[in-house]
Amino acid sequence: MEDVLTLGGKVLKNRLFVGTGKFADHKQMGEALEASNSEVVTVALRRVDMEEQEEDILHDIPKEMTLMPNTSGARNADEAVRIARLAKACGMGNWIKIEVISDHKYLLPDNEETTRATEILANEGFVVLPYMSPDLMAAKRMRDAGAAAIMPLGAPIGSNKGIRMKEMIQIMIDEMDLPIVVDAGIGKPSEAAEAMEMGADAVLVNTAIATASDPVQMARAFDYAVRAGRIGYLSGLGPVSATANASSPLTGFLG
Repeated sequence: MEDVLTLGGKVLKNRLFVGTGKFADHKQMGEALEASNSEVVTVALRRVDMEEQEEDILHDIPKEMTLMPNTSGARNADEAVRIARLAKACGMGNWIKIEVISDHKYLLPDNEETTRATEILANEGFVVLPYMSPDLMAAKRMRDAGAAAIMPLGAPIGSNKGIRMKEMIQIMIDEMDLPIVVDAGIGKPSEAAEAMEMGADAVLVNTAIATASDPVQMARAFDYAVRAGRIGYLSGLGPVSATANASSPLTGFLG
């Protein structure tokens, strides 16, 4: 049976979600998105220009991709809700990635305000994917509020530090009955593969692709890594041993 991720009424064959920030220009961004084979892309509403189509970031996003506007810039639930409604009114669909950040130093999401925004928007029919600091109980509250998936950060956003919150994310993967999309901090294809090997349902990568020397090739690398990690997880990783275990007999060969 084909391995797919069903989310918000859509059936996704690719488990790499991508972002649109930090690219040198829109052309480079579009080429990287194409190379990634991703089906879901997140974009900040404030980067959309509805009046100048040639300058509009949406102009260079492949038409077949599902748009997931984000509420970047929101400092509380009310601002996030306002941005989400504007995105929908602009024709960007009903998917929304909730970002509520009032911490200007580490840019850590506010889980309480995120949960409040999730409940309001889910009740309005949005497919809500909240970006959050990894915490099992907060994730459960977001689920109960109507989240379609949970997006815990691996490390501070834009840091490329990798999955620093691995243990907390693993607990969420093991205990939650919603898709887990690891977001923020993933800096290498190997780290995306690691997240998938842990059992994450998808990953979202932006900075690691956009700031690479060759973003288009890096996008391809992340595509392969996510696929490899998912196959590894489905294949069943071998047990970890505290001692050495020879793969071939050490006795008997020479009599």
